[in-house]
Amino acid sequence: MAPSDETRKIKVCLVGDVGVGKTSLIRRYVLDVFDDKYIATIGTKVTKKEIEVKDPKTGAPQKVVLLVWDIMGQPSFREVLREAYFYGAEGALAVCDVTSKESLGELRYWVKAMTATTGKIPIVFLGNKCDLREETRVQYQDIEVFAKKHDSPALLTSAKTGYNVEQAFTTLVEKLLQNR
Repeated sequence: MAPSDETRKIKVCLVGDVGVGKTSLIRRYVLDVFDDKYIATIGTKVTKKEIEVKDPKTGAPQKVVLLVWDIMGQPSFREVLREAYFYGAEGALAVCDVTSKESLGELRYWVKAMTATTGKIPIVFLGNKCDLREETRVQYQDIEVFAKKHDSPALLTSAKTGYNVEQAFTTLVEKLLQNR
């Protein structure tokens, strides 16, 4: 099959509480950098990344421009920015911090707020900061159980080391293309 000349634009959102590493995951994925100085995202930020994936239906190479939306993790922004932020999103990475049990529980609210606007869309659940083994409070199985309730995959990631970051975005894009 010849490659498709059509470039697909896909909007994906990252959801999760403040400090779970959403911005760091995006920076690792797009720029391949990590900075452990914490700077809170103010409002929303959109980052673009052009990738090439195999179309699951035809096997042909497919150009995709990912529009990756990052949001403030403060709960008050769930309501304030919800519709504008989630409108048109085709998929999401739901991120918790494995050193914080609360951040996993809060994903329930983030996913509910998102799907109220988007309907059911592909989600990949991430347990970020898996490099902090000594401080781990959330096990992979906990994230997996949560993800299965949404018929979604779960991965452990580390924005710091880069572990599974590329895989997280790739898994989401593959799910998106299969559902199109």
